[in-house]
Amino acid sequence: MKDFITIGLPSKGRLKDKSISFFNDRGHKILQSEKERNYFGSIENEPNIKIIFLHAKEIIQRLGDGTLDIGVSGLDLLKESDKILQNKIKVQKKLDFGNANLVVAVPEDWIDVQTIADLEEVSFDIRSKINRRLRVATKYPNLTNEFLISRGVTQYKLITSLGATETYPFIGSSEIITDITSSGKTLADNNLRVLKDGLILNSTACLFYAKKKTKKLENLLNFLGK
Repeated sequence: MKDFITIGLPSKGRLKDKSISFFNDRGHKILQSEKERNYFGSIENEPNIKIIFLHAKEIIQRLGDGTLDIGVSGLDLLKESDKILQNKIKVQKKLDFGNANLVVAVPEDWIDVQTIADLEEVSFDIRSKINRRLRVATKYPNLTNEFLISRGVTQYKLITSLGATETYPFIGSSEIITDITSSGKTLADNNLRVLKDGLILNSTACLFYAKKKTKKLENLLNFLGK
């Protein structure tokens, strides 16, 4: 069992389909169970490789704890995880799908707010007028904190988003948001606009591997990484 290789792939949507195509295109045909709820697969003529379909976020966690050897997930999810976990995972290859940007977005009618510097002014206004910090709804607290602090924004409070982050400013749960977007359409549809210098991260799907398994995975990674 020592030479067994376990690969985690996204369990649904376009990321799942594109990940499967990535392996298929390299001659590693993925075989899936006929059962709708089966989370395991295999690679044709590769009995020592096991495929597990997981949530993209869980793939990062399991690469970090060593229960997965290789995985396809988003760069944003790696960068959002804690530093100890990040140090256990390596990027073998950035893939040509799953492209999206993590951005800072404000209500469309905040005409005077175009840049992060303007945001700092607004945050002080809110603090002085209603004695409250600027509320920022997000599913990416670590990346958001790092970005805002590095840009000199200090008077804010993070609100953990549990669902459709775009709605938070309009139900009164936050003033602004940070969110992942590919086309910007959902933001625009919800009367939100990205700040001119509000790009936090260019994300894409990546082929990751567990750093401590490097030697064992060398041949397969070299093949897949081409």
